[in-house]
Amino acid sequence: MKAVIYARVSTEKETQDSSILRQKEELARLAAEKGIHTIEIIEEKASGYDIDRDGIIYMLSLFSEGKADTLLIQDDTRLGRGNAKMALIHQLLKWEIQIYTVKDQGELHLSDTDTMVLDIVSIVEEYQRKLHNVKIKRGMKKAVEEGYRPEKNLENAAGYGGRKRKEVPVSEIVRLKNSGLTFHEISATLRGFGYSISKATAHRRYQEYMKNHP
Repeated sequence: MKAVIYARVSTEKETQDSSILRQKEELARLAAEKGIHTIEIIEEKASGYDIDRDGIIYMLSLFSEGKADTLLIQDDTRLGRGNAKMALIHQLLKWEIQIYTVKDQGELHLSDTDTMVLDIVSIVEEYQRKLHNVKIKRGMKKAVEEGYRPEKNLENAAGYGGRKRKEVPVSEIVRLKNSGLTFHEISATLRGFGYSISKATAHRRYQEYMKNHP
């Protein structure tokens, strides 16, 4: 287990310095008791309602890059308050990050209310993913029904080295955009047809087309 210790106070008052120090000392003891190796200690003075915190952003980068798999905090309010707290816990649990607190003397114990909120968020997120996939499938099906034949253009996706301009069906990008798909969905649809195209490329080609066909 590789852990990040995160300590936070909400104000810049000097009286809070002792609180930060106490948090770090208690978390270090918890890590030692649990046999957890600490790779980073992050401390900051910021409101828990604000999710745009340098310490939090750095902490998330350590987890997303696989440099750590455990978070040590005094209690869940040190992570954040209100919606900010729930959003951060949700993301950490999605990454399967273990959260240990001094308050629980081990893994974080969520309240029934917090657990219910996280369950609802997960359900909504899953249905959003399903709707996203449905839109992509419908876009691909409609393109084929209207006569689009991707097999004739698959060689364009192979690439022949260098930094050649990608060959993509601009007319399909325009048609899918006019059908209500986002550029992210358009790029995913065309990748299903064998084109190696990013969201940025789809957006750029659409803008070029609209500029030349006002």
